[in-house]
Amino acid sequence: MSEANGLTIAVPRGALFSATVDMLAGLGMDTEELRSNDRKLLFEDIGVITMRPSDVPTYVEAGAADVGITGKDVLLEQGGRASDHGEGERDVYELLDLGYGRCRMVLASKAGPDPAHEALRRLGVMRVATKYPRIAARHLEETGRQAEIVEVKGSVELAPLTGMVEAIVDLTATGTTLKENNLVVREELMVCTARLIANPVAHKLKAARIDELLERLRGLSAAAGKP
Repeated sequence: MSEANGLTIAVPRGALFSATVDMLAGLGMDTEELRSNDRKLLFEDIGVITMRPSDVPTYVEAGAADVGITGKDVLLEQGGRASDHGEGERDVYELLDLGYGRCRMVLASKAGPDPAHEALRRLGVMRVATKYPRIAARHLEETGRQAEIVEVKGSVELAPLTGMVEAIVDLTATGTTLKENNLVVREELMVCTARLIANPVAHKLKAARIDELLERLRGLSAAAGKP
């Protein structure tokens, strides 16, 4: 199909972009301009808009896109109908685990004796830097640890190296950046992959189109040997 069957799809730029475009091409969409023009954001001919992964649920919730692709980490942090409800949740449906973009959400600290464990032992509280404050706070609360969560936007690895915190919660694909900064994984919180989400209204009004898209995506996964 030359377009997404009358659907508007929010596509994430960044780490998930290449695999997402490959998937769209597998559906028969013309992705040449999408691949070659990294400044253009709106591709009306094929029904695609591109943005940061963290913005995908916002656009889908608002109805600017019928469906979208983003990471499970984004959905868990922002909330949604397939994840925990809470303040600031996104009103979107999670429809399908697309299987690519696999990363681990981990708790890490400086190599050697665990500074976070020592802080808990001495002070009863640990300081944790993260881009994912909701995920981090929920995990630490569920595991019975008191923590001061420090939200950062840039390189999380810097925080424990400067002594600002004892640990970090972050997403890692290979662990290389952690190793290069003398950090070691202490716990794995979850595995995150790319997910297909939908606007609830579009899910009802365009049910046949979305169901067809789901069927074709499942067919691609089966052909690629994915679960």
